[in-house]
Amino acid sequence: MQGTLKPRVKICCISSLQEAQLAIAYGASALGLVGHMPSGPGIISDELIAQIASSVPPPISTFLLTSETSSASIIAHYQKVKTHTIQIVDALQEGSYTDIRQALPHVKLVQVVHVIDQKTVEEAIELSQFVDAILLDSGNPNLQVKELGGTGRVHNWELSRQIRENISIPLFLAGGLKAENVREAIETVQPFGLDLCSSVRTNGQLSQEKLERFFDAIG
Repeated sequence: MQGTLKPRVKICCISSLQEAQLAIAYGASALGLVGHMPSGPGIISDELIAQIASSVPPPISTFLLTSETSSASIIAHYQKVKTHTIQIVDALQEGSYTDIRQALPHVKLVQVVHVIDQKTVEEAIELSQFVDAILLDSGNPNLQVKELGGTGRVHNWELSRQIRENISIPLFLAGGLKAENVREAIETVQPFGLDLCSSVRTNGQLSQEKLERFFDAIG
């Protein structure tokens, strides 16, 4: 069912009000706002996340990317910024998704799963019971300095497709998506949404030319 519609596009690593407006103008359905991370691009202050989130018009969604790993700290992080959605980029290690839902009943939860091998498929299917969407990315949380997204690398889309076929909630695909490969990604995985950061930037800044090329490529 997910593959029958043109995928939504989430532009991540939004760093200013101007970038938010630019992404929306080109057709973004959602904006990713990156909180404190151990590595990766696009990190901004909670104050700026809150400012951007409060300025975005409906029906555009705002996602807080949080690297917090306990339900209490995720709730506390959210309360500083008030986005529509929480994107949990690491594994939940303390507390539960139920804790978050009870504290924040109107907030959507998206769990990032870093596609590494066949075990990832089982992990994603298990996690899909507890959240509103799964986002597949190309990081590696097992490294000494965790990679929790923004790598610009493509992962194994066949594994992503297996996950999409075995879950009943929306799936976002991230990791190395660009104008040159996005049609193949859509055909292979048939995701609900696409998530991108570095491929629509030049020297770290959101590029009108690259945004136009990307949105033209998805049709």
